[in-house]
Amino acid sequence: MDAGSGGGEEPGSSPGGERPEDDSPRGFLEAYGRGLRMGSFDWDLDSGLMHMDRNAHDVFDLRPEEYDGHPENLGLRVPPSDAGRLDAMVSQALKNGDENYGAYFRIRTREGELRWTHTRGYVRRDETGRPRRIVGIIRDATDELNDATVQHERAAREAVRRRETSVVQNTTAALAHARTVRDVIDVLRETHGVEHLGATSFVMGLVRAGRIHLVAEGPTGSFVPGTHVTRVDDPYPMGEVVRTLKPRFIESPEDFAESYPVLWPHITHLGIHSAAYLPLIAQARPIGAVGLLYHDRRGFSQSERNVLVALGSSIAQSLQRAMFYEQEKDLAQGLQQAMLPRSIPNVAGADIAVRYRSASLGRDIGGDWYDVIPLPGGRVGAVIGDVQGHDTHAAAVMGQLRIVLRAYAAEGHTPATVMARASVFLHELDTERFATCLYAEADLTTGVVQIVRAGHLDPLLRRTDGTCRKVPAEGGLPLGLSAEFGRLEYPVTTVELDPGETLLLCTDGLVEQPGTDLDDGLQHLTTLVGNGPFDLDRLADRLCSSVDARGGDDDVALLLLRRRGAGAPQSGGRLTEHVPPGDPDALTAARHMIRAAVRAWGAGERADEIELVADELIVNALMHTEGPAIVTLRVLTGPDRRLRVDVEDTSSALPRRREAGEDGVSGRGLLLVDRLADVWGVEARGGGKCVWCEFVVPART
Repeated sequence: MDAGSGGGEEPGSSPGGERPEDDSPRGFLEAYGRGLRMGSFDWDLDSGLMHMDRNAHDVFDLRPEEYDGHPENLGLRVPPSDAGRLDAMVSQALKNGDENYGAYFRIRTREGELRWTHTRGYVRRDETGRPRRIVGIIRDATDELNDATVQHERAAREAVRRRETSVVQNTTAALAHARTVRDVIDVLRETHGVEHLGATSFVMGLVRAGRIHLVAEGPTGSFVPGTHVTRVDDPYPMGEVVRTLKPRFIESPEDFAESYPVLWPHITHLGIHSAAYLPLIAQARPIGAVGLLYHDRRGFSQSERNVLVALGSSIAQSLQRAMFYEQEKDLAQGLQQAMLPRSIPNVAGADIAVRYRSASLGRDIGGDWYDVIPLPGGRVGAVIGDVQGHDTHAAAVMGQLRIVLRAYAAEGHTPATVMARASVFLHELDTERFATCLYAEADLTTGVVQIVRAGHLDPLLRRTDGTCRKVPAEGGLPLGLSAEFGRLEYPVTTVELDPGETLLLCTDGLVEQPGTDLDDGLQHLTTLVGNGPFDLDRLADRLCSSVDARGGDDDVALLLLRRRGAGAPQSGGRLTEHVPPGDPDALTAARHMIRAAVRAWGAGERADEIELVADELIVNALMHTEGPAIVTLRVLTGPDRRLRVDVEDTSSALPRRREAGEDGVSGRGLLLVDRLADVWGVEARGGGKCVWCEFVVPART
């Protein structure tokens, strides 16, 4: 059906074939659309509500109170036959994946008169292709369609309008990808951008504190000295459009010279014949102005003026979006940095590198974090974690979790207890968020590392020869969930970190790649680490650069910990563990620590004897006192190499050796110690005591 008889245009036939900018059209052409009998609409397909500006209300001959945002209410004005045809065209565009549609249809005024109307809608889809919004225009087309004898003239006007509109569409399409103010400027400054505008040169200024600051000019050499910063009331065209909020079209060189005698002498060498200065208005206030200067036209038709006004609106919306983006980005980065450690402490015996990289969009605040916790006895705690979500709430939860994890570790709790208590803390917060976390406690003297994992990625271990492997660590539920489901058991995985070896902890943003499996991403990371530079800072930079190269859209937290090689002479290994009463997990963790330390120090031949005696002393301390037991293992050097076990408690009562009772179970502890240890004894320690024993072990070869 042709346009003259009320037919519809084919979907996908928008001028220029490009989408408009992805932003609300509210305010679009409102200042000038009334004279053109043209309005705009924004249809949210999720909620079903369609916003229309007041010009659109006028086109439909509706008062504001007669329309509540539901499109079905427009049936008051649209005849059923036209409404059915229009609905079918919109449905076809949504179903076929078309970007836009256009149609002529009739409306009935409140006086009963039928008149023609034209609409053009642009379908906005998300990354999955699902339609989410339709934005577009609605205009009175009565004059176009009433007289069938001027069909060919209308077709000619349509062709001209399409060419003119393509200027706005091409520029708007480029601006749709601009995130920052600099991006907007680059779109307008580049050669193709200027060609789209049809201008010889342009200038753009932003309003700040009552002054116009020139932020862009092009091409090079078109800058006018003394106009870098001007007052709004200075006799320049940019100041005028900011003051009046109206565009200024300069028709000829004579018009330019007469209207702006201060500026004209400085631009005569550019060969300017006409110019258009447009106010950049966002939310009813001026944020700047743009000037387009031409050398090949004199004067502006009404159609050209309308196109340029639309262009100014597009630039203004893009600039405002860019300003909001930069403000939010600064806020996000500032808050994120405030939540992360301000500095990483120097840890004797280790080299450490940390990195945090925000998501590629740069706007969201993430819940990823890292931490390094110095502990007594030559130990250090390394934490990596990720709170669910990307918002200020996630960042706030992350900050609290980081603090409590540090506090629990500093109190001397075992890694499993630290994780369990952190889970309970998160569960008791007024939040529905959970967090994944990995806590590794390393004794840098012995190289023994205890790892506890709460739903997080396994760590990686890079050996001194450059090979890299994943360290499988049996894990528990994420923090918060384990407390909710009453499953607070966190197994401890113990590994040895030899001098020169590096432990890598990271969040999933470093591993996940679009379109690939998580295991494949982890394997790729393993290869990158193995082939990366030896220097930790350079390695950390290399890994973050790989995320930037593939355009990762998630935050990344990274922690690298390397045990230093042989340096200053050491008196021998030393490892301390705090075992609170009534904590079976802590007792299990202490046994894991003892077993790993004994093997790491080359006492494998006597491993069973040492583990049995140490376990007996710990259990005695917990059973016969009300306080904790502090277990210390250390290597003593001298004429012979000895491994010493100290178990401290808070009771001053000395242990006594006695024969086993009738049940044959109780009373064998010190007999066992006496029989298996080479030497043992008891020392008073303030309000408590220390039971110690030593084992002669062969020197390491």
